[in-house]
Amino acid sequence: MRLLLLGGTEFVGRAVTEDALDRGWDVTVFHRGRHEAPQGVVSLHGDRTADDGLKALAGGEWDAVVDTWSGAPSAVRDAARLLNGRCERYAYVSSRSVYRFPAPAGAGEDAPVVDGSPGDGEGVDYAAAKRGGELAAAEVFGDRALLVRAGLILGPYENIGRLPWWLTRISRGGQVLAPGPRDAGVQYIDARDLAIWTLDAVEHGLGGPYDLVSPPGRTTMSELLEACIRTTGSGADLVWTPPQRILEAGIEPWTDLPIWLPPGEAYDMMHRASVAKAVSTGLRCRPVRETVTDTWKWLQSIGGQAPQRPDRPMVGLAPGKEAEVLHR
Repeated sequence: MRLLLLGGTEFVGRAVTEDALDRGWDVTVFHRGRHEAPQGVVSLHGDRTADDGLKALAGGEWDAVVDTWSGAPSAVRDAARLLNGRCERYAYVSSRSVYRFPAPAGAGEDAPVVDGSPGDGEGVDYAAAKRGGELAAAEVFGDRALLVRAGLILGPYENIGRLPWWLTRISRGGQVLAPGPRDAGVQYIDARDLAIWTLDAVEHGLGGPYDLVSPPGRTTMSELLEACIRTTGSGADLVWTPPQRILEAGIEPWTDLPIWLPPGEAYDMMHRASVAKAVSTGLRCRPVRETVTDTWKWLQSIGGQAPQRPDRPMVGLAPGKEAEVLHR
């Protein structure tokens, strides 16, 4: 299988690249050259936002393309048009953010989506950009376009900082502000499981939208944080705190306390989605302990400081704010 990765050096793209190499596929990675590509690939350099930035893709044929772009939809459109006729299938890694808020608990791929346009440039919000990217891929490839609507993504190489922040905070020990309810379900997808499913889907000729995240209730906030304690060996003390107390303290869900959302519409949309369609086509999710352990090993191997995407804000609760809430 000949695979072209548009962005295959960081987080999700790297996980897809490594899985494709493990399968023995011929892998070409098109990237800006800011990060070293995995050994064993053919590297092509270019900047999709620049004039003539796709020049390196003017020749060549592939069986499939996986595109991880999260910026202007017009970049997806331009790549898809250029590659049409030279590749069979186009998989676009999109997001469950394309659904209109609030998508109710149990919603699936038929839920209403936001507006978007394949011709949009920079400046549109994340949800509209991802929806525009979907439309761009589908406009060119039709039912040969696979739309991978990922939920929360965790695992090694994470460059957003969510799980790395929890691991780093818990590794310091002491009392840790743990957001309740402790038995609240958490839905996420390990980037490596996303990679496996996506490449299987490409190989089997799947097309159209698929929500990709773990089944609801497969793990909980308590299981996630306790796995962080066991993995780091810190002996931290989780102080489970009611959501209302956290919110009254001015702490922002999702950003100050990554992954966590209090009960309500946002929680239902993010952590109670139906993934029956993906499960029926082979989605398998590894245990939370494995995701946590492997992320910690990777984090330690790079010196303990996770990379940070420049277009995303830093996440995590300031130590002073945490202490203030804990000692009220």
